[in-house]
Amino acid sequence: MEDDLPVNVREYQELAKKALPKMHYDYINGGAEDEYTLRENVAAYGRILLRPRVLIGVSKIDMSTTLLGYNIRSPIIVAPTGTHKLANPEGEVATARAAAACNTIMVLSFSSSCKIEEVASSCDAIRFYQLYVYKRRDVSATLVRRAESLGFKAIVLTVDTPVLGRREADIRNKMTAPGLANLEGLMSFDDDLDSGGGSKLERFARETLDPSLSWKDVEWLKSITSLPILLKGIVTAEDARKAVEAGAAGVIVSNHGARQLDYAPPTIAALEEVVKAVAGAVPVLVDGGVRRGTDVFKALALGAKAVMVGRPVFFGLAARGEAGAKHVIEMLNKELELAMALCGCRSVAEVTRRHVLTEGDRIRALL
Repeated sequence: MEDDLPVNVREYQELAKKALPKMHYDYINGGAEDEYTLRENVAAYGRILLRPRVLIGVSKIDMSTTLLGYNIRSPIIVAPTGTHKLANPEGEVATARAAAACNTIMVLSFSSSCKIEEVASSCDAIRFYQLYVYKRRDVSATLVRRAESLGFKAIVLTVDTPVLGRREADIRNKMTAPGLANLEGLMSFDDDLDSGGGSKLERFARETLDPSLSWKDVEWLKSITSLPILLKGIVTAEDARKAVEAGAAGVIVSNHGARQLDYAPPTIAALEEVVKAVAGAVPVLVDGGVRRGTDVFKALALGAKAVMVGRPVFFGLAARGEAGAKHVIEMLNKELELAMALCGCRSVAEVTRRHVLTEGDRIRALL
């Protein structure tokens, strides 16, 4: 019944927790080590206040924007998260359809449990492809070529994972590495090898991820594809400037959903530093911790071109399949529309730095 639908992301999270085996919920929802950054990704949004303007006339709200020249209904896009079949048997195909129905971009994860070809043929939409550079560059190159030939419009290179973060819930649960459909025929692994007291996921990462990953690999990736490349996993001004110098088409402020380095800054706290460093040269996106439309509004006010949502879409998928994933995106859109109206912003271009008050602003006001 429609009346029984969840009314916010947190209610979807509760439904997902009930629907999923503990191992899989912990894998999706967990973070690194003490999970300080995991908590802060969400909590830091709560410390930013809004400064609403009134008597502006908000009978028409336009949330549309463009990203790399592509028109989208709102600045909310689907972040790359792996193994959607853990949440629903249709996996990333269901997520792709949900994103397409909401006229937004989905970034398909390298760790997708559906093949790139299945997702590409599932529906017509703008999609980006997320990539890790593995020790075997030929594997990464093959996947880039496949995505490019299937009409994906950009490559999102994740740069914060030369090694896997320590995710203690996965170690405790002895989490296995879910099958990665896109690596079939490209790589083989011995499932009987001892995981060395960690999770099998950790062992898989040790075998495949390349600790030598460097800025030279951005050059290499540019040499094998004509697609624009966005760098995901940047939280400092220094790296943001280097990304622009390296020819990145965009920068994504991300701490990998707090799954890599604990005590890294919450992304919303790092956003403004990166935006200032990039100085308008390329679009800046942000992910991690977005649970409300007001969070999206705050990110836009601090200079983000768009936000990426990962776990909320996963929660919707686990609770109600494709319809749940679609409903989560729609809820966030409606919340953003309401926040814009109540803050006196008729378009995303009208959302400015003066619409928010950060912790830093409050401290500076006391000096």
